[in-house]
Amino acid sequence: MPVSYAELRCRLASKEAELSTQLQDIQREVREEGVGYSNHMADVGTEVFEQARDIGLANQLAASHRLVKQALEKFEDGTYGICESCGVRIELARLEVVPEARLCFDCQSRLEHRR
Repeated sequence: MPVSYAELRCRLASKEAELSTQLQDIQREVREEGVGYSNHMADVGTEVFEQARDIGLANQLAASHRLVKQALEKFEDGTYGICESCGVRIELARLEVVPEARLCFDCQSRLEHRR
């Protein structure tokens, strides 16, 4: 049975809440841990690596969070599920897999082939 737009909206709201919590947690961890003082260079190297990894993860979570919030805003203005490139309706099957999708399958494929 195909998914409904109401179900997609619920999924996006849940995903937004989950991403928001994860983002707050990782940002808190990055601020609290930082790079400390150690007597051994290997320990400092490990701390720097872990901090860089956490910052990268925070950036990825923030980008995902923005996409989900934008999708929820599109529900409010009535443009959810419409391709930002060509203006056609995005297939429900695609939205079921990627509810925050901004482009239809064809436009997304063209974009990825250009890279």
